Amino acid sequence: MQDSTKILHNIPVDELTGAISVPIYQTATYVQEAPGVNKGFDYSRTNNPTRKVLEELIAKLENGKTGVAFGSGIAAIDAVLRLLKPGDEILAIDDIYGGAFRLFTQIYKKYGIKVNYIDTSNVEHVVNAISSNTKFIWLETPSNPTLKVSDIQKIAQIAKHYNSLVVVDNTFASPVIQRPLDLGADIIIHSATKYLAGHSDVIAGLVVTREEELGAKIKFLQNATGAVPGPFDCWLSIRGIQTLELRLERQCKNAALITDFLTSSKYIDKVYYPGLSSHKNHHIAAQQQKLFGAMVSFSLKDDNAFSAIKLAQSTTFFKLAESLGGVKSLICHPFSMTHKTIPAEIKRTTGIQDSLIRLSCGIESAEDLVKDLEQALESIHQKKYAVSFADV
Repeated sequence: MQDSTKILHNIPVDELTGAISVPIYQTATYVQEAPGVNKGFDYSRTNNPTRKVLEELIAKLENGKTGVAFGSGIAAIDAVLRLLKPGDEILAIDDIYGGAFRLFTQIYKKYGIKVNYIDTSNVEHVVNAISSNTKFIWLETPSNPTLKVSDIQKIAQIAKHYNSLVVVDNTFASPVIQRPLDLGADIIIHSATKYLAGHSDVIAGLVVTREEELGAKIKFLQNATGAVPGPFDCWLSIRGIQTLELRLERQCKNAALITDFLTSSKYIDKVYYPGLSSHKNHHIAAQQQKLFGAMVSFSLKDDNAFSAIKLAQSTTFFKLAESLGGVKSLICHPFSMTHKTIPAEIKRTTGIQDSLIRLSCGIESAEDLVKDLEQALESIHQKKYAVSFADV
């Protein structure tokens, strides 16, 4: 079964009414025939019919056993971290998403969870850093924001020797592009806010596990801590997933054309995109990804934050905003936005330069998007703009 068919026909028709759109069960509780005797639902924090469809759908799309939905991507990450105990260690990709870094360092560090940040795009670094205390190897591939690609299959083989679990944040790829569980990963995390829902109108997170036992532990934490999405948020996510493959095909095509433009621009220092033959792990991306993705990052030859912010304020179709993966193109300055909480020296060491710009390519005309970037690049070298960010 092809992805487009699999996505649509793993969403069930409502048995009660025949509704082809999943009903929104906007209810907190359910009438029981007797204490503990019900139709599979007793309280919507524990389970909800609309959420159940979303959870089963993402599990099937990722070829996993269990899917669990949360109120946000960071809530999904938090649930996975709750599997750990004091003294456990994580090996994490060094240019990790700023929200995950904040959660690791400002919340879980005080509970005795140690995180070692390494460049997981180099397998030897994993071999040298892993130990008997390593419980998770935490990957973003491609990573946020420098689009490093890690070899999931090789890292999973290393992890097995140490009884470590491989956790992959698959937000940048989605199951249409990459299926980490098939490559040996144990847990997948999604910010469903991004490509899955796809329209910048919902906040949600998802966890998928390869084994049912591990999934049951995550499901317990979902109910115990209560960070669940509402039925309407689940419905929006289901609706968005139905067009996931179509959107991503267009977005990835746009990203490739934008990359061609950026690599030829006299104002650009470096372009980060797995589809480039010059990308460090282009060959790995070609093996484990169906497409190269719709995220593109680049740095300016004039490597300072002020020039980058001027550029981000000068585009028309690329909207200056946090987040990614929606149908409208977005531009952001990671140094002062998504990764602002990470100390400057760490950012620079991991490749997040002062002038780094991250693009989320939407479904607009590629020609219009290229012209937008072209005029913005020209304008910042001709005019003076006031910088609106206070602390860069």
